[in-house]
Amino acid sequence: MAPAYARYALVAALMAASAPVAAQQPPPPRYPPTRMVNTVTDYHGTKIADPYRWLESSDSPDVAAWIKAQNAVTMPYLAGLPGRDALRERITALYDYARTGVPFWEAGRWFYTRNSGLQRQDVWYSRPTLEGAEQVVIDPNQLSPDGSVALSSFAPSPDGKSVAYGLSEGGADWTTFYVRDIATGNATADTVRWARFTGASWTRDGKGFFYSRYPKPPAGEELKAKLAHHTLYYHRLGTAQSQDLKIYARPDSPTWFVFGGVDETGKYLFVFTSKGTDRNEVYLADLGDPRRPNVRAPIRPVVTGHDANYWPLGVAHGRLYLQADKDAPNRKIISTPATTPEPGNWSTVIPAGDTPIEGASLVAGKLGVLSLQDVASVVKLYSLEGVLEREVPLPGLGSASGLVGRFDRPELFFAYTSPLLPKTVFSYDAKTNRSRPFEPPKLTFDPARFKTERVFYTSKDGTRVPMFVTHRRDLVRNGENPAMLYAYGGFSASVTPFFSPAVISWMEQGGVYAVANIRGGGEYGEKWHEAGMFERKQNVFDDFIAAAEYLIRERYTSSPRLAINGGSNGGLLVGAVMTQRPELIGVTVPEVGVMDMLRYHEFTGGTAWATEYGKADDPKAFEYLRGYSPLHNIKSGVCYPATLVTTADHDDRVVPSHSYKFTAAVQAMQARTPGCGRPVLIRVEAQGSHGYRPLDREIAEQADIWAFVAQHTGMTLRPVRAAVP
Repeated sequence: MAPAYARYALVAALMAASAPVAAQQPPPPRYPPTRMVNTVTDYHGTKIADPYRWLESSDSPDVAAWIKAQNAVTMPYLAGLPGRDALRERITALYDYARTGVPFWEAGRWFYTRNSGLQRQDVWYSRPTLEGAEQVVIDPNQLSPDGSVALSSFAPSPDGKSVAYGLSEGGADWTTFYVRDIATGNATADTVRWARFTGASWTRDGKGFFYSRYPKPPAGEELKAKLAHHTLYYHRLGTAQSQDLKIYARPDSPTWFVFGGVDETGKYLFVFTSKGTDRNEVYLADLGDPRRPNVRAPIRPVVTGHDANYWPLGVAHGRLYLQADKDAPNRKIISTPATTPEPGNWSTVIPAGDTPIEGASLVAGKLGVLSLQDVASVVKLYSLEGVLEREVPLPGLGSASGLVGRFDRPELFFAYTSPLLPKTVFSYDAKTNRSRPFEPPKLTFDPARFKTERVFYTSKDGTRVPMFVTHRRDLVRNGENPAMLYAYGGFSASVTPFFSPAVISWMEQGGVYAVANIRGGGEYGEKWHEAGMFERKQNVFDDFIAAAEYLIRERYTSSPRLAINGGSNGGLLVGAVMTQRPELIGVTVPEVGVMDMLRYHEFTGGTAWATEYGKADDPKAFEYLRGYSPLHNIKSGVCYPATLVTTADHDDRVVPSHSYKFTAAVQAMQARTPGCGRPVLIRVEAQGSHGYRPLDREIAEQADIWAFVAQHTGMTLRPVRAAVP
């Protein structure tokens, strides 16, 4: 519990900051009318009205008209914000630097991505040596004139002749695979449709690949139909998709996910099943001679029962290595004979320690292990017997990708980033224990002007929570600084320090940027994740609220000058905190959020999230879901913060109706609240998805978001002269 003086100081700060920021604001927008219908659902004897249910029919003319009317209000409002165009120019300039992805070796060549700066999508290249002449393999910027078709998957064949690549319209989760001849650049006739949540995994002979897909959905239902019968197939080059071999399916459990992939040697096929986003089974097939693989080889279990999370690292010297969290919340590395991989034959190679293992890989004849120390990356090299050989020196307090490479080659790479350093690829020399940048990016700003602090604060129940706060070095903590607080808090996803050009533009203007590592993520292992699941989800919101209170108490900012932001599960976070503590914050930006917790499982892959949230079909889950569901906790008479909701019409993961219904409900309440002129707007991106925008449209969206936040936190946007070191 905080000392009494701290609590009194916080109350005083909140009272002093309760008035809106005094700034010239545009007149309140006039919202398009949204029709209400008499739709009521009975949940275990409790009747819940759903007046905006009709907005779930995303392909209907009425919904299309509603979106058009909302954008007709939102887009002019955003375009007219002071400094918005200058901010867009600055964000564009900050993105304009060449950047290269981590290279990987296949078929005698290196493959990697590069973006010259402002290309809409990264281009795939190859070269015979790291210093050799490069060849363009696929330039996705040539695939569609507006960048709306996303390159979602890339896999060169082990024989070096072909590349399988996936395209997604608007960046949706649905993927269509095509095959291209690498030497000529010509496309083959191979086309594989209705793939989802999968890549292409080749057999070593280069004659075909494994992938997972669903049955073709009903016409018009592609972006919202519930998903069932995920199945692993093998496609042989030169044949029609109708001839693809069904490798593994679970018709007894149609909602399960089924995945598969070949190991580095080409001898083993790993098959996975999962009921949702948490916990999985692992199966193994010995394909025999990789040059003549038996894709029909028997599939036998390694571990079943969905009792924990398991991830195979590969097979080395006849032993299978896995990362697992069974009886080890911080995760461990185990090994077992590949011929008899059952749990009774497992032995621990690297036991769980005080810091969680975030990932591991078999590289350069070693075990590379990435762990987190208070959310900052630590990378170590071990022998296959689990003996620590060295810790890889990193540039500072930030995020590393872990060691990347092949077990049968000596090269080691890792990518590193921090709030003040764009993602940079390093080549690591284990003999000298030194790293050197591989085609490092040229900075478009001076990082010496800023600093990042790792702080800790106490949540409502006494839990110690870390947070990274980045700002200008000359910042004065007087409570007058506009600030943005970001978090995610779910699905065991660790939010490690990251770089964003748009955030740099915000801090150049004097803004503070904070990232809270709240429960529900994996920053402290599986226990940290489990503390934010099911009926414990309120811990996630309490942690975020406590982060906001810390920033106010420590005078980084004040309530009217504080904005909160998150996407997807983080959009749920923003919606929940906005409805629980509207007086605490000045601006909210929920992006592609899960806002209807009573019906999320009715659409696309939403049923998979029940392993994280629970479903309203269960009486116990219904009670706690209704207790925090953003859509169902909007109250009359409350003046909610200035709000910009963002979504996309091709989002088939968190369907956009979540955002539509939430926006309509808050607009209706806000319009009826006397004296409340704070806007509630929705920005619907056309030909965009849950996480994809072509770069030019991503920049435009970021400019809109940050201009909106600046306007409603009292920041005056000024021209910024580029400063580079």
